[in-house]
Amino acid sequence: MAQAIYTLCALTSLTCLVLLWRSYRATGSRLLFWSALCFLLLTVNNVLLVLDKIVFLQRDLTLGRLTAALLAVILLLFGLIWEDN
Repeated sequence: MAQAIYTLCALTSLTCLVLLWRSYRATGSRLLFWSALCFLLLTVNNVLLVLDKIVFLQRDLTLGRLTAALLAVILLLFGLIWEDN
């Protein structure tokens, strides 16, 4: 059951990334750009989670997952603070 949830979370963040990127391309809003970059890294985080918990059971990918999540939050925070659109 956990494998299905991890996979669905990765697919959901990928879907959010695609929708945000399409909206950014259509409108040019910089906040959508930063949000899309955030979800790109959240997608990487979720894919690493799937690889960590399902594929590579003997390998620990926690540091990579946490790094991707931290960078995603930093990008979104930067976009929220510095963009005035």
